[in-house]
Amino acid sequence: MATIPELLKEHVTLEVECLDRLYLNGYIGTLATSGGLVTFMREQLGKPFPSPVVLGQVTEKFRDAVKTMVERDRIPLYQFNHKERKDDIANDFRRKRGIRDGVVFVGVAQEKAQTFQGKKVDGRFEYTRDKAVYVNHYYFYIDDADFGPLFLKVCSYAPWAIKLCLNGHEWAKRQLEKKGIVYEALDNGFLSCTERERLQQICDSLGSQDIDRLFRKWLERIPLPLRPEDRQAGYDWTLSIWQMEVSLTQIFDRPLRGREFFEEIIRDNLDLGRPDRVQLIFDRVVTKKTPGEFRTRVIQNGVHPSLHISYKNFDLKQYFKEGRGCRTEGTFRNPKDFDVNKGLDNLPYLQKIGREINRRLLEVERVSHNSGLSGDSIQRVVQPTVTDDGEKAPALKFGQPRVMALLLALTLFQHLIDGFHNRDLRALVADLLGVTQKEYTASQMTYDLRRLRLKGLIFRPPKTHRYFVTPYGWKVARLFSRLDARVFRPAVAMFTGNDAVLPFPLRASLDRVDAQLDQLIYEAFPQAKAS
Repeated sequence: MATIPELLKEHVTLEVECLDRLYLNGYIGTLATSGGLVTFMREQLGKPFPSPVVLGQVTEKFRDAVKTMVERDRIPLYQFNHKERKDDIANDFRRKRGIRDGVVFVGVAQEKAQTFQGKKVDGRFEYTRDKAVYVNHYYFYIDDADFGPLFLKVCSYAPWAIKLCLNGHEWAKRQLEKKGIVYEALDNGFLSCTERERLQQICDSLGSQDIDRLFRKWLERIPLPLRPEDRQAGYDWTLSIWQMEVSLTQIFDRPLRGREFFEEIIRDNLDLGRPDRVQLIFDRVVTKKTPGEFRTRVIQNGVHPSLHISYKNFDLKQYFKEGRGCRTEGTFRNPKDFDVNKGLDNLPYLQKIGREINRRLLEVERVSHNSGLSGDSIQRVVQPTVTDDGEKAPALKFGQPRVMALLLALTLFQHLIDGFHNRDLRALVADLLGVTQKEYTASQMTYDLRRLRLKGLIFRPPKTHRYFVTPYGWKVARLFSRLDARVFRPAVAMFTGNDAVLPFPLRASLDRVDAQLDQLIYEAFPQAKAS
């Protein structure tokens, strides 16, 4: 079987980085508080008594406007049932109605939302958003000339939030079609393209301005709870990032190569990288009565493997896409995890971070099959050394429990996403040593971090307290951890274990090897025999 580096270098026919699914929140900042809502009703709507009746009138007018539009333009209106998959219903409508740059259909669903609820206190109305309630949401499923399939979801109750859902791959497909570039689609991705460099340039060019322009375009074309004069007065929607997927897709020349890739990834990283979960999803439900064998190989036809790593609200996953491609995908659910707010202007920055994380995962997977080190490199790790700046770097001795726990903790995939702090690694090392954090002290952790840093296994960006594992560090940590887990510990257990553990011929052969080694030692050191 080919190694992971060979599969990625020699058997990938197309590689594309692109924004995938984007789920954006449209909000009106001036209506985010109860005071802002009351001011809106009094000053903008001209209602001296800002009662819930006023809000009900806005909702009713919006509902009537939607009804007028669907009747005038002969657009289907569909009431979603609670357990229906909306994507399946939407795909069915899109197949039946070949609409381009228009509304395909409008869906209505009862869903939870944190809307304002008013009650009378001391002769005046007070509004709160303490709990979510079920209210009507209107889904406008659209085919846009530039972005392809998307939808806008409008809440019919104050503060009238809007959600925009689109896909970067669909946008790229429309741009290729406009330029006359031939491609083969792979669901929300690409199987092939005659101009691969142009494809990547197009994917790179999608920006926040394009998305905001799309949003404004459809706000002018669909019914809204607020009037044009309300929006002109400053009560307009602003987009923020609700969920954002950054993907890297690698297409293999043959489906077999993709299965080999994932088989190696899962086999090699279950114990070292320790992902949060590994899933094998079958095309059919597998029960005791299911015919066929499911034990000979980890991955076979009809199985969709995936690997998942989580960090706060960020999810990094890797899965086998339609039997042809490896999709590595990072999903941001809260940009604040990476020290930026949810504003749409931060999309390029988050995209850059997402791409770096995807690449780090692939690089570590390459290292897992190419983690050999020269003798000099190993000596620099296990022996005391002095850096170019004259700092003494203490040794990291192979086999020492604290060192092995430290290196094994470095192999975790979680560190790929946003590095780690002193306290993060300390908790992991203490757990691996089987001691409490009182026994493995903060000063010991500081000493170990200094050893790792001076040996070049980790680095700390200036003016931060966060550490990242270097490419060299990944090699050292994975090589030492693998040798310990897969060679030395099993070998020691085998040689020192009960004779009954091994078949008799193998046990007898090992005993003869031991005897020959003893003889060589006695001949080289006669004093050992005498003692």
